[in-house]
Amino acid sequence: MSDQSGVLHVKGRVLVGPHEVRDELWIVGGRISWERPRAAREVTTVTGWALPGLVDAHCHVGLDAHGPVDAATAEEQALTDRDAGTLLIRDAGSPSDTRWIDDRADLPKIIRAGRHIARTRRYIRNYAHEIEPADLVEYVGREALRGDGWVKLVGDWIDRDAGDLTACWPRAEVEAAIAEAHRLGARVTAHCFAEDSLRDLVEAGIDCVEHATGLTEDTIPLFAERGVAIVPTLVNIATFPKLAAGGETKFPRWSAHMRRLHERRYDTVRAAWDAGVPVYVGTDAGGSLPHGLVAAEVAELVKAGIPALDALSATAWAAREWLGRPGLTEGAPADLVVYASDPRADVRALAQPDRVIVNGEVRA
Repeated sequence: MSDQSGVLHVKGRVLVGPHEVRDELWIVGGRISWERPRAAREVTTVTGWALPGLVDAHCHVGLDAHGPVDAATAEEQALTDRDAGTLLIRDAGSPSDTRWIDDRADLPKIIRAGRHIARTRRYIRNYAHEIEPADLVEYVGREALRGDGWVKLVGDWIDRDAGDLTACWPRAEVEAAIAEAHRLGARVTAHCFAEDSLRDLVEAGIDCVEHATGLTEDTIPLFAERGVAIVPTLVNIATFPKLAAGGETKFPRWSAHMRRLHERRYDTVRAAWDAGVPVYVGTDAGGSLPHGLVAAEVAELVKAGIPALDALSATAWAAREWLGRPGLTEGAPADLVVYASDPRADVRALAQPDRVIVNGEVRA
């Protein structure tokens, strides 16, 4: 919408924040206004329960189980997320160049973390820069400049010699690498399934940990004290038994470890939440998982024991604040999702968006 002759009026219950509700908002020129524009002549009204566009803080547009995908496949992934209500994505590692998406007004906005940085032969093939510790600072600096304010490390992975998950990086190198990212204005996150890497990463100054299934009563207080966020990706952790079964013959220790992490996944997330660790919604879509799973992940957080309103905030208001992107504020890009019922009362409503509005246009 380029002028005030075409105005979108969202009416009903506009959920500006967890406890702030207004009756209506206006969209003019693709941006939010809390006042009816005087020159409005042609007005389209949408009614329902409106939320800021949902956030998937761990999603991989441009990636599938085998590596980078072509632009047509990446577009399909982004459209699937959009139609599910996800309008802001933190792309937590991808070898694909998806900058072209920034020029598409109909697709979600993406915050990129550059390409994964992993230890040699210690991650999924075709995904990451695979390097040794001596090169970690250099590659972190490179990806800090390539991304949108984030860098993604692989903190642990299966060590074939040990037959189990082990930490990938020595403490001194990871401290230097995180310091370099921070010097360049980027935050750092890391893939971590197991217990061993967590203390070193947090004490080295990391900003976030993905999955974090290895949190224990010893490390949860450390995360809370330092304000280190976690993105549990519970819809992905649900695949651990299948992965364990596939590797049991060759790596029985690893398989047993993965099963233990899976069995206590809900207790781990709830204990972290109870301790004050920030928790955000992420699906890990784009590897082995399909896109469009944000509603399922919110439901998983609720199943873990996080209160529904807080689980909702973890994909809406709190998530946007954490990533430094506006919600339903005056002059902000009009990215919002409208539902037929109140998602605060039942988060399962997120699975059925009534309208998806991107940059002021109804897209789905």
